[in-house]
Amino acid sequence: MKFVAVVAVVVVAALLAQFLQRRKPQAPTQTKMEVPVQLDRSDFPQSEAQWLVAVFSSATCSTCIDVVSKAQALATSQVAVANVEYPERKDLHDRYGIDAVPTVVVADAQGVVLGSFIGPVTATDLWAGVAEMRQPGSRAISGCATSAVEDNGEADSLKPC
Repeated sequence: MKFVAVVAVVVVAALLAQFLQRRKPQAPTQTKMEVPVQLDRSDFPQSEAQWLVAVFSSATCSTCIDVVSKAQALATSQVAVANVEYPERKDLHDRYGIDAVPTVVVADAQGVVLGSFIGPVTATDLWAGVAEMRQPGSRAISGCATSAVEDNGEADSLKPC
C-alpha cells in the first residue's frame, strides 16, 4: 500500500511540474538592431564635410563616452564627427530608429551610410573601418590599417597609404 501511495505522489508531482513548465513564459524574441541606410546631412553639424561619423550615444552610457572619444579623434576638415546624445537629441534617435547605444554611423557627403558599428568598438577597428570606407581597399594593403594609429594610440590623419 505504501508503494502505491509513493507512486501516486511521484505521478502527481510529475504532472504538476509539467503543468508549471508549460505556464512559464517563453523568452522574448529580440528584434534585430538596425542602422539607417541614409542620413539627412543637414541634421548634423558640418554638413558640408565630405564624411560624417555620427555617434548615437546616451548621457547614461559609460561605454558611449569611450566610443565618442575614439570617434572625436577622427575629426578633420573632411570628417565631421557628431555626438548625437540621448535624451538631448531624442528627435534624431527616433528619426533614424536608433534603439541601441553606442551606434556609430559613417556616411558620405550625400548621407549614404557606408558602414556602422553597434556597441563597444576598439579605436583600431573604428579608425581602420573609417579609413576603409573613405578609401576602399586601404585595409588590404599591408600596414594601412595600423598607419592611422600612432604609438600613443591617437589617431593620425587618415590619408591614403
